[in-house]
Amino acid sequence: MTKLTVAIYDNEGVPRKHLQGEEEIEKDLVESAENFVHLSMRKFEYQEGDQIVVETEESGSYLWVKLDETLEPSLVYLPENKWTYEVSFQSNRIKARPETRFSGGRHYISVRCASEDEVKMYRNLALNPHDQKEESGAYPHASANVETRNDATFFACNAIDGVYANHSHGSYPFQSWGINQQADAALTIDFGRDVQLDKVVFTWRADFPHDSYWTNVTIEFDDGTSETFATEKTAHPQHFSFAQKKTRTVRFCKLIQAEDPSPFPALTQIEFWGKNDQPMKG
Repeated sequence: MTKLTVAIYDNEGVPRKHLQGEEEIEKDLVESAENFVHLSMRKFEYQEGDQIVVETEESGSYLWVKLDETLEPSLVYLPENKWTYEVSFQSNRIKARPETRFSGGRHYISVRCASEDEVKMYRNLALNPHDQKEESGAYPHASANVETRNDATFFACNAIDGVYANHSHGSYPFQSWGINQQADAALTIDFGRDVQLDKVVFTWRADFPHDSYWTNVTIEFDDGTSETFATEKTAHPQHFSFAQKKTRTVRFCKLIQAEDPSPFPALTQIEFWGKNDQPMKG
């Protein structure tokens, strides 16, 4: 059994309050429980700078999380004991997500410990719809050495959010990782722990003829080895298998662009399939 706590704090670190139950008793938005915890609110509105904070009694926890109705349940890994999710209503951030995210007065948040079978299963270990631009304490996390105009619709985290819409570009649901025409553009995924990988899947943004594409790409692992793949102009996912590799990070780099009129290749999704190398605690 692992104690979990979920809370909502304002931008000064003070717990937000809400009116609970039919009697509408004012209560701090902080809940703790063993293995599964939730916050359920009516007549509560998020404010700019609010933080949803998840804490665990033990470090190295695998958790199923859902912090908003518009976010798909995500299996994340917390190497430490705390994860802070920033809530923002800045126009730059809103463009890259559904308009209803964190809006209105009725909300539900849930966090539960993953089962052993869920942790051990073969799956896309890069998938994390809850990832944000900045590292926050939950993994996997995507980052890059360039993101077009620092625009949220082109952040690296868009490439692991599970949204495959790719026949346009820009605002949701067509967010992608954009490289601002930078020749040495590279995207890194940190899993937060060792994983065993054996397959990668690329989905290009395919707003042709506005978009270009890559003909060769490389994946580098944290032991210095790499795999290079010849890729095509297509809107469909491209699957590539390789010998099983143990790694904590992967780097998508050495991107060779096609010789066509467009200067805008972009990545809609990247998947890494495998199993967790680091077991559950307890």
